[in-house]
Amino acid sequence: MTAGGTKLITADFILRNTEAISPPLIPELTLHLATEATTLWQATETELEQHGLPPPYWAFPWAGGQAVARYVIDNAPLVAGKRVLDVGAGSGMVGLAALWASAATVISNDTDPVAAIAIALNAETNGLQAGLTIAIRDMLDEPVMAEDGGPLYDTVLAGDICYERSMSDRMQAWLQRHADAGALVLVGDPGRTYRPTGGIALCAHYDVPVSLEIEDSELRRTAVWRLTGTAEAAAAATPEAP
Repeated sequence: MTAGGTKLITADFILRNTEAISPPLIPELTLHLATEATTLWQATETELEQHGLPPPYWAFPWAGGQAVARYVIDNAPLVAGKRVLDVGAGSGMVGLAALWASAATVISNDTDPVAAIAIALNAETNGLQAGLTIAIRDMLDEPVMAEDGGPLYDTVLAGDICYERSMSDRMQAWLQRHADAGALVLVGDPGRTYRPTGGIALCAHYDVPVSLEIEDSELRRTAVWRLTGTAEAAAAATPEAP
């Protein structure tokens, strides 16, 4: 990927290839999203791929992200007044939901530089720029502890991050470190192959409307899981003495 290639992709590219709509499960937000996956994928091939840029995952309201965003809005005290990290942010939907629910600060993290443009545009559309930082880099080797020994973030959110093994393994290990540090870690997943299977507690289930162009059904049963800390998981696995 070249810096020059990234500069050629602007907010106008996103506006030309998306519509301002609300995700089915999140009527509180208006996002610039693709309504025809094929059209945008063709634009990817002609305008993004030639510059070495990844597919536009930021243009779709993935089921796991919708579920986490809905859960956060419905349970605002989990983020209100808190430091929030949204990992694999894509469109910024989950982090913007946290800001809508009165998070003090949100870092929306992704590795795609075009996602940064989409997140900024979506934040402006919803009037949710205050408190938002956009971080475009791989954070999965970064610290999880603050200088005072507490968690670096109060709440860590991740929607639909378990679709590829190597990335999912790295992500889950890093999220576990956040949970062990004392952060609340919530993961949304519609049953992806590499989803976490242990050290998790179910928070909620949602039936999320999705497009058949990006999923195998029009409705995905999607869970929001809380990652338990290692000590908590060990305690739960230890049988009580008679």
